[in-house]
Amino acid sequence: MSSCFACLWSSDAAANEIRLNDIDQVVLNADRMGADCVVVKSKKRLCGTGAALANAPIVQDKSYFEIIIQTGGVWGIGLATPKTQLDTVPLGMDNHSWVLRSDGCIFHSGVKVATVKDVPGEGDIVSCSYDHIELNFFLNGQSLHCPVTGIKGTVYPVLYVDDGAILDSTFKDFTYPPPDGFDRIMFDKNII
Repeated sequence: MSSCFACLWSSDAAANEIRLNDIDQVVLNADRMGADCVVVKSKKRLCGTGAALANAPIVQDKSYFEIIIQTGGVWGIGLATPKTQLDTVPLGMDNHSWVLRSDGCIFHSGVKVATVKDVPGEGDIVSCSYDHIELNFFLNGQSLHCPVTGIKGTVYPVLYVDDGAILDSTFKDFTYPPPDGFDRIMFDKNII
């Protein structure tokens, strides 16, 4: 019986810690992405055409994540429910997604709800904070002052790419500190 668990547990505590941390790591979900998307670099980079959800919903009170625009093109960053169409870009056309697009517009249900003054570009870091009341976007650590409200349902971080865009996701070890009280996305078993 003990040999059965040898592949899961070793006497090296550091090795076991790494395995357990990998299991609870928030990454892009290769099972919830568009058919023409590619997720690479330890499930942190999105390229191709389409969208991908993260593997964890946002369940804690205040969450934060960052996206690095590695290569420009057509892209979007925000939140979506699992009902959004991940094969169709741009997102923000249905009532299941709220996204900041590469043109600087924030869309939901096919309606432009805001336009940011500073449009993110290649090499920039776009961050999102969400507290179940407001979704806020940041550019290189500075607020874009365009809060989005009225978000309903269970939501996940979402990214989409097209026209050669490449986005890298960061769900911990951030470049810019989250706003006060905000933290990385956690699985609900880690919140207790």
